[in-house]
Amino acid sequence: MKPATFEYYDPTDIDSALSLLAKSDVETKVLAGGQSLVPLMNFRLSRPQVLVDINRLTELAYIHSTPEGLAIGALTRHSQLLESPLIQQHYPVLIEAVRHVGHVQIRNRGTVGGSVMHADPAAELPCVLAALDARFVLLSERGRRIVPWGQMFQSVFTTAAEPDELLIQIEVPPLASRTGYAFEEFARRHGDFALAGACALLTVASDGRCIDARISLLAAGPVPVRAAEAEKRLVGSHLLQDDLNAAAALAEKASAPTGDIHGSRDYRLRLLVTMASRALARAATTTRELK
Repeated sequence: MKPATFEYYDPTDIDSALSLLAKSDVETKVLAGGQSLVPLMNFRLSRPQVLVDINRLTELAYIHSTPEGLAIGALTRHSQLLESPLIQQHYPVLIEAVRHVGHVQIRNRGTVGGSVMHADPAAELPCVLAALDARFVLLSERGRRIVPWGQMFQSVFTTAAEPDELLIQIEVPPLASRTGYAFEEFARRHGDFALAGACALLTVASDGRCIDARISLLAAGPVPVRAAEAEKRLVGSHLLQDDLNAAAALAEKASAPTGDIHGSRDYRLRLLVTMASRALARAATTTRELK
């Protein structure tokens, strides 16, 4: 339970952090909350030769409203999302998702940016950020670039970030009015890794007709998955039970889970359909309450 030898740096400003990332010619990891990286290092499943601790970059811990929607600093803790009046009022689906993240101690230390960069397909935040069409701001000494969620998550534990890039901000577009929401997941015990999950966002017109649907699946493949066919099935409908059932069934087509000791592939497929069904039912109920 001891990590391999590594060099440790704790820069006090972003420029210093970027300089360290740019100059390093060996495997380098950024340490934020450390709730995933430190256990991996202790088990020697991850052996970075250089560790850049960004916890002193407090300017990266914020939640702001912008003309483009919402800006979340990469060093923002999970617990800060839960406590934010801005999130509670305008993005409550984030609250639902974060409540499933580990336990209180983990939420107090874990960061939004760390969850994104860890890119675990069974993690809550990447799943809900996919449903929210989030964008990710990466910074290096070469410049700044913005990566949409569909390009950011590339495979299990793999993102589009280059070795010299630092995730500094997550941008979330505003949600339309009359948008119902729900996040559902199943784990054997609260705080355990989820076996399956789903996030649903349903926007309706004044007559109750669905004009936008987003369904994101957790633990359904190597990256967060959007169930495109299920989304198309709901647009134009009045979100009747038959519509919701058909969409939940179509979610299976977007899923490619792998079996393990916790459940076979078929079991996880059925579980994903169940989670999608529950999320859609609650989201549709929420839209009716908003009218």
